[in-house]
Amino acid sequence: MSDLQKYIEIRKKKNPEFAESYESGYEEFKIGVLLREARRKSGLTQEELARRVKTTKSAISRIENHAEDIKLSTIERVATALGRKIIVEIK
Repeated sequence: MSDLQKYIEIRKKKNPEFAESYESGYEEFKIGVLLREARRKSGLTQEELARRVKTTKSAISRIENHAEDIKLSTIERVATALGRKIIVEIK
């Protein structure tokens, strides 16, 4: 089980509202979690990433926790600051 899957299962158990709305909000939630995992694997704090992206720590927190309407350009800026690339796939 991946870190993402573990996190989802724990959050579903702790928060019934989250469990109910999980499917409808999954894609937005997943983006934030993936960005958080990438930041942590890069060994950066939210403040350090914010400086690299030229934004605030609270903006990084919002992206990681509530990425419901995040622009692709913002995701790209964060990925670049983390030394990563984004890949978009349409299925």
